[in-house]
Amino acid sequence: MKTVLITGATSGIGRATARAFAKNSFKLILCGRREDRLAELQDELAPLTSVHTLLFDVRDKDEVRRNIDSLPTSFSDIDILINNAGNAHGLDPIQDGDLTDWDSMIDINVKGLLYVSKAVIPKMIDRRAGHIINIGSTAAKEVYPNGNVYCATKHAVDAINQGMRMDLNQYGIRVGGIHPGMVATEFSEVRFKGDVERAAKVYAGFEPLQAEDIADIIVFVVTRPAHVNIADLLVMSTAQASSTIVNRTI
Repeated sequence: MKTVLITGATSGIGRATARAFAKNSFKLILCGRREDRLAELQDELAPLTSVHTLLFDVRDKDEVRRNIDSLPTSFSDIDILINNAGNAHGLDPIQDGDLTDWDSMIDINVKGLLYVSKAVIPKMIDRRAGHIINIGSTAAKEVYPNGNVYCATKHAVDAINQGMRMDLNQYGIRVGGIHPGMVATEFSEVRFKGDVERAAKVYAGFEPLQAEDIADIIVFVVTRPAHVNIADLLVMSTAQASSTIVNRTI
């Protein structure tokens, strides 16, 4: 039974991925900042598989290290790391950007991914085995108006994914990036700071991806034979052609 660590497990893609792995009998380490949601998810999935939760903020490198070092022996050998934690804050032109929003996106999307990876990779190297999935975005592949810093952070994730794959190749560790388009989660509510009406308009008039769609793909990717590594995958709904082109008449 392989052990999977998922960051950002309390909502959206992370939560759907936890459920998908549980149904396939993977052991789970669920990480997040919301203790109540972690507890609820653990209670839901415990009948299906072994679950351990870690309460920490990926932006805090000391918390990351302390929590991962605290894992009990039965969970300490992480076979699969899903670097899912990430956020968008604001949608403003560069000249009007909020510095706090910029710091938050850089700290979560880039530095947080690095902190968690740094804590997990050494044991993978020791075992000369492991699989890392970095969740990016279509924003990793193109820049759109007012996306400036968010797009920059996801471009960074794409670059880190490629560099990580090269550096860990000699140890037999698989590394891949999955880049979703528009997924109907809490993403836009966070971006628009709780403006539910504005967030709803993002997904209006077409059928967007669901978190479960990406979760199914993640499980597929990590269950390929050991000699197969899906290195880079861009996923959009049928109605979406790019970050800015969406057919809302389907």
